[in-house]
Amino acid sequence: MRIAYHAETLIDAHLVKDALERAEIPAFIAGEFLTGAVGQLPARDFVAVMVPEAAAEAAEEIVRALDAQLAEARAAVAADDDFGAATLPA
Repeated sequence: MRIAYHAETLIDAHLVKDALERAEIPAFIAGEFLTGAVGQLPARDFVAVMVPEAAAEAAEEIVRALDAQLAEARAAVAADDDFGAATLPA
């Protein structure tokens, strides 16, 4: 197995895993249950999406595209000063 993606959050890991599985690439989330052990600490370097060696090249393109979309979404949220007030209930 090879690491295809180092996840920033568990949600990101599942998004990547689901995208890979939709492309018929088997994927596994390593360290998924370690996040409970660290409590409120970020899950960085604990959670990774892994794929078989034979599927690593095919997975790389999918992961790169999805990672760019996730980065763009994070930047949009960070730039939106009204995000919390407009979208979250009081």
